[in-house]
Amino acid sequence: MTKIQITTSINAPIEIVFNLSRNIDIHLLSTHQTNEKAIDGRTSGLIELNETVTWRGKHFGFYLKHKSIIPEMDFPVYFVDEMLEGSFKSFRHEHSFKFEDGQTIMTDEIFYETPFGIFGNIFDKLILEKYMTSFIKKRNAIIKDLAEK
Repeated sequence: MTKIQITTSINAPIEIVFNLSRNIDIHLLSTHQTNEKAIDGRTSGLIELNETVTWRGKHFGFYLKHKSIIPEMDFPVYFVDEMLEGSFKSFRHEHSFKFEDGQTIMTDEIFYETPFGIFGNIFDKLILEKYMTSFIKKRNAIIKDLAEK
């Protein structure tokens, strides 16, 4: 299992950062390079506890679908999105927020497993882990920019 952890400091109230992080429209804005679309479930606005969203986007030259559920949420400090269907063997993204010294500290912890045994592991180490890290950092930069306006 691969774990990616990214911490982002944002000069904005915790509630604003939390809501931007679970906003479908903001996610779409941050993933324009992959032509991502929300095609089923919650397709705009703020995703809530136990709601699902199905994404379709172009990654590595292929259009892929990824269906997630929000199985845990504690406003405004924590929520989880977890894959129900998609290209990973397993995928869990934990979003944590804390407010200290006048800023929100947003922490993303992503845990995933690739399919295809050793071939999936090689692909992960050579390409996927860097790709996922960059993908989340781009998303976080958009959230930071919007929150700090």
